[in-house]
Amino acid sequence: MSISRRTLLAAGTALAAGGALTACGSNTGREEGGSGGGGDASGGPGITQWYHQYGEPGTEQAVRRYAAAYRKTEVTVQWRPGNYDQQTAAALLTADGPDVFEVNGPTLDQIRGGQVVDLTDLFEGVRGDFNPAVLAPKTYEGKIWSVPQVVDTQLLFYRRSLLAAAGVRPPRTLDELVDAAAALTDEKTKGLFLGNDGGAGAVGGTPLYAAGLSLVTGDGKVGFDDPAAARALGKLRRLYADKSLLLGAPTDWSDPSAFIQGLTAMQWSGLWALPAVQKALGDDFGVLPFPKDGSGGKPSVPVGAYGAAVNARSKQQAAAKAYVKWLWIEQAQHQTDFALSYGFHIPARVSLARKADKLKQGAAADAVRYATENAYAQPLLWTPASATAYQDALSRIVKDGANPETELRKVIRTANAELQRVQKKAS
Repeated sequence: MSISRRTLLAAGTALAAGGALTACGSNTGREEGGSGGGGDASGGPGITQWYHQYGEPGTEQAVRRYAAAYRKTEVTVQWRPGNYDQQTAAALLTADGPDVFEVNGPTLDQIRGGQVVDLTDLFEGVRGDFNPAVLAPKTYEGKIWSVPQVVDTQLLFYRRSLLAAAGVRPPRTLDELVDAAAALTDEKTKGLFLGNDGGAGAVGGTPLYAAGLSLVTGDGKVGFDDPAAARALGKLRRLYADKSLLLGAPTDWSDPSAFIQGLTAMQWSGLWALPAVQKALGDDFGVLPFPKDGSGGKPSVPVGAYGAAVNARSKQQAAAKAYVKWLWIEQAQHQTDFALSYGFHIPARVSLARKADKLKQGAAADAVRYATENAYAQPLLWTPASATAYQDALSRIVKDGANPETELRKVIRTANAELQRVQKKAS
């Protein structure tokens, strides 16, 4: 599949809680090669750079243009369709892998296995300018292992006119969201769309963070061994049982069509959907974070970011690091262009997000604020086994009415075992 940048969010958040990747477009065949480098490039061996295949038109041409503008060494860009993460994982085990590569991570195994280069020194003087939520899972033992390229986030879209007509205010708590969804549901319109599966795949761990919890604590323990977790997930079940949720929509949650067509008054979707919603509805919509739940809760939005990493097997490590610093730390115009000219995303550097004209007003400005103030990302220690256990439990709770306490107890056992395994391995 040809993958859009919304993949980085799904991989970084929903997948963290067991959700599926979101793909769009179709595979039109492998396209790779194409050199960067300018006339002033050195006569050295040059470096190679890999990207996964984006579905957003113009992205490939843009990254080739960035590479061509670099003068210190020749940069050869490879555009990689197919299972990119699998390709890079395999390539890092050989002597023929890329010097610089895009990565949704890197993973804990790649860091511990010495497959990626410590890039902490590239952040001198600018570390505080990167969105801390997306930088956190790229940091291990105080060192940073990849440079975030953009930020993507999920948001709650709501139709202003429909809420006003029903006398409903934009929900600020999970209880208000449940009540609003019921009040907004009638014969033609459902109150809320969280995905065709009832939300289990789309919202992932977000309700836990909204309840003031987390997937993994800062000291490496399960972060949702608390009654507040079952309480929050039980309210997702209430939405499903109340028949306030849109199910069986022509397109799933990542596409705003159901919201634009008036099939639902509120929809959980991504920042990438904002231009299409704005074009169709003008100012008749707003965006919110996932509402907080309980006295200890807080509004929450999941964020994700692919990053640029350097292969530890590269014979051109110094040149590769210099290029990564030039492109993703020093070149503000390229970073803003990459984020906002081919789709709709937030630059990873907070200062650039604040300066970007497309992000200064209305719902876009609100989204930037939420992604700065209310963001969380997949913890590095949250393993696929933990994610699968959580996702399966969430689906049973929402769709089957399974007991939240019982289901979460099973997940906690799995997650505890996984955390002990990976941390024991580290020691």
